[in-house]
Amino acid sequence: MKISELGEFGLIERIASFLPAARSNVVVGIGDDVAVLQVRHGNYLLATCDIQVENVHFLAGKITPYQLGRKIVAINVSDIAAMGGSPDWALVSLALPKHQQVDFVDDLYRGMQEQIDAAGAAIVGGNISEVPKDVVVDFFLLGNVAPQHLIRRNGAKQGDLIMVTGTLGDSRAGLELVRVQHLLVSDNARRQASQRHLTPRPRLLEGQVLGRCGNVHAMADVSDGLLGDLGHICGASGVGAEIWAEDIPVGNACLEVAAASGKDGQEWAMTGGEDYELLFAAAPHAVQEIAAMLLNETGTSSRVIGRVVSAKDGIRVLLADGRDATRNFQRSGWDHFTANARDAQDLLTQNEP
Repeated sequence: MKISELGEFGLIERIASFLPAARSNVVVGIGDDVAVLQVRHGNYLLATCDIQVENVHFLAGKITPYQLGRKIVAINVSDIAAMGGSPDWALVSLALPKHQQVDFVDDLYRGMQEQIDAAGAAIVGGNISEVPKDVVVDFFLLGNVAPQHLIRRNGAKQGDLIMVTGTLGDSRAGLELVRVQHLLVSDNARRQASQRHLTPRPRLLEGQVLGRCGNVHAMADVSDGLLGDLGHICGASGVGAEIWAEDIPVGNACLEVAAASGKDGQEWAMTGGEDYELLFAAAPHAVQEIAAMLLNETGTSSRVIGRVVSAKDGIRVLLADGRDATRNFQRSGWDHFTANARDAQDLLTQNEP
């Protein structure tokens, strides 16, 4: 069997089968974006890592080293945020070709340091190796969370309302601008979409507010696309969901860039990924209070976009008139070893039409 037949998540399950059962001090192990570990008394230890590989995640000529440094930190901080936690320490593993300019490393670390400072954490070590070509930046982040503030993926309950912070789709629009640089869009849309794609802002304070509020039952960050990450929550919680298409907060830049490209901005918002907003299931009686807390304490908007239903109903996208539009959207989310990842890589690397 080839890895492409098994897929990313099938491969993770296979790897997990070779490892011993989790010890009593492992609260959350393999299968989530963040491991949660009990270290003596007090807060849980959070541990996560993410990677950026040249010509898979980024093109050297389309993102600056400074932007790459900020992004690799941000996407790891976002994972900690989705647990309601706080980041503390980071390790960086670099694989560099010997012909790489030293300025690349200087600017990469300038970006990483700026983003890690903003998160209140520190880079404390790492490793460097030589490779024939294609830069690899692997970032490891440790953090902590009080046990009573930890939010996992597996707590969504039938009847919960599904909420999301901010707006969706702008990062996918930014990817389109990387691919087709001469699209006729406003300067504001170009700037907003490019920033969301190249230097995303993790919702760290928002995650901490949600962790403290006590009425959020499950949460994930939107990295694989709204429907893909909703699938992770539903799978872990043993539930289904219905999404109300007209309530999806599609970003203005997404709509403008999609229109200029002849594409569907709503589809980008549901499936594009890399928005790094927070997607969560909350008790129905608390959603107004939660929205007010987020806005008052962080300045970030949020809105209800659906509800949790029985697992037998699956995940559906409903139009305002009640029609089922699920088939109009790709639900699988990002998987590094299957067709959607190859399609996304083709989109990243192909020349402008």
